[in-house]
Amino acid sequence: MKPFLIQQLERYSLRLTELDFLLSREDIMADMTQFLKLSREHAEVSAVASRFARFHLRSTDLAAAQALLADHEMREMAEEEVASASAELQNLEAELQRMLLPKDPNDARPAFVEIRAGTGGDESALFAADLLRMYTRYAESQGWKCEIVSESASELGGYKEVVVRIEGDNVYGALKFESGGHRVQRVPATETQGRIHTSACTVAVLAEPDEAEAIQINPSDLRIDTYRASGAGGQHINKPDSAVRITHLPTGIVAECQDGRSQHSNKAQALKVLTARIQEKDRAERAAKDAAERKSLIGSGDRSDRIRTYNFPQGRLTDHRINLTLYKLLTIMEGDLQDVVHALQSYEAAEQLAALEIGATA
Repeated sequence: MKPFLIQQLERYSLRLTELDFLLSREDIMADMTQFLKLSREHAEVSAVASRFARFHLRSTDLAAAQALLADHEMREMAEEEVASASAELQNLEAELQRMLLPKDPNDARPAFVEIRAGTGGDESALFAADLLRMYTRYAESQGWKCEIVSESASELGGYKEVVVRIEGDNVYGALKFESGGHRVQRVPATETQGRIHTSACTVAVLAEPDEAEAIQINPSDLRIDTYRASGAGGQHINKPDSAVRITHLPTGIVAECQDGRSQHSNKAQALKVLTARIQEKDRAERAAKDAAERKSLIGSGDRSDRIRTYNFPQGRLTDHRINLTLYKLLTIMEGDLQDVVHALQSYEAAEQLAALEIGATA
């Protein structure tokens, strides 16, 4: 294991000793807020420290087994122990590296996925519908729940814009890298001469704000408009003034919802989307200031950047940020996104690990 990782892990062991002492103090135990905060930290730190202790134990076992390799009578048993300890140490090192990586507190949050048609007219709107299908199919495979928040349909069955809320385990952590420009190359259904067209959509993935930590919006900064909803939805749609559009006057950010069963539910959902968009704007502005120091656009949420190409004639998907190319486009469009998601997460983990190493040697 690299020395800088061992240094980081040794700090966890020291911190665990400190936390054991703090949690035994009567004044800390009497302060429930402080006690719970330290208890949560203790659980996280002890998990890392226990795995590091196991790493030390197996390192000692490996050294002892290697020392016995020269003994003819013990050689076979020693070889088995060397193989077993080496394999476990490799797994432990990888696990400890993951545990040391900075955690995005939003990873476990539900997310709003916004898909907007871009250049390409009707074909772009149809591609937006294909992306929506891809994400909802992937969500179904993960056991997540999807709910359309708002939609603006095109004449040919696509979407000029659609927003879907996805709820489940680690939704934002899996989908946050989808933010950006998505380009498609294929022969459109409306093309009569078989020519390949290029069109594009933009995707934005926003973490749903935690109500306890969400930014506070001054009600006087909001303009709330109601209007008649349109589109599919059964008996609850098309009721007078059931749809809600909220405008944040200082920023001009707008959110709307029309798919709820009442004006009240639509207003609540639209306010959640608005808050998520405002927080994403703040986060993007902070990220822009740090962009010069970053080697990767992973997680930057830059919607204007082309992140991926879907080439249908070649059956190819290419993610330009990590130079990933997969020749299984049709299955990906049916929701088989795992290889893409895992590759992006692994790339981010490698970048974070490199940053930790630079920080440790600075």
